[in-house]
Amino acid sequence: MNKWPQLVESSRYLPILTTIISAAFAWIILSRYRLKRQSYHLLWWGIGIGIYGAGTLIESVVTLFGWQSTLFKTWYIAGALLGAAPLAIGTIYLLFGRRVGHVAVVLLSAAVGLTSIFVILSPVRMDLVDPKMLSGKVLAWQSIRRVSPFINSLAALFLIGGAIHSAIRLFRYPESRHVSIGNISSPLARYSPALVDGQPDGTYGIALHREFIGVILIWIGYKYCQQPLDAAGLGAE
Repeated sequence: MNKWPQLVESSRYLPILTTIISAAFAWIILSRYRLKRQSYHLLWWGIGIGIYGAGTLIESVVTLFGWQSTLFKTWYIAGALLGAAPLAIGTIYLLFGRRVGHVAVVLLSAAVGLTSIFVILSPVRMDLVDPKMLSGKVLAWQSIRRVSPFINSLAALFLIGGAIHSAIRLFRYPESRHVSIGNISSPLARYSPALVDGQPDGTYGIALHREFIGVILIWIGYKYCQQPLDAAGLGAE
């Protein structure tokens, strides 16, 4: 007996809770940014979590009110194209400074902006639409989907590489060595639950669970790293 339909059905309302948690988390990060206006990494981390929550909000709306083409395309842009990228931009600002961060923002905006135009213009194959789930397979112009793996792979590179770099740097200080654990584990949580395009049939329910668990792990990692470093005076943001 195929258990995937039951898994998807049991997960349908999970994005609602994920959206609430994401909204609260984004508010906390952006509130911290308002106190440290030069900390652009906080701004982009807050934007990243906000977009994350926007994607799960759309999933919630689809759950409550049904599938719509406009909702699907908005979800695709927020999830497949911007899933992990804003978080990676924040890491670039933190590690390489404002000049490199500004360049990264321009490049990301150009790539996502151009691809979004094609997403908006692409017809939708209604014969492939599942009213209970969202998937990029319904786009008639399937070549669009080649862009999202490229963007998300670069995002993963900066998220994971940046976390490893920070963990190694912090390990030099006895009072902050334990924070290295959070730096190593959090990027996997940041990247893996991003609303990845192209879910194979039967994995949509798993993706919804990953989104929910992922945002919780990101929040735990953020708090775990932030407070001890503030106490140690090492300049954590």
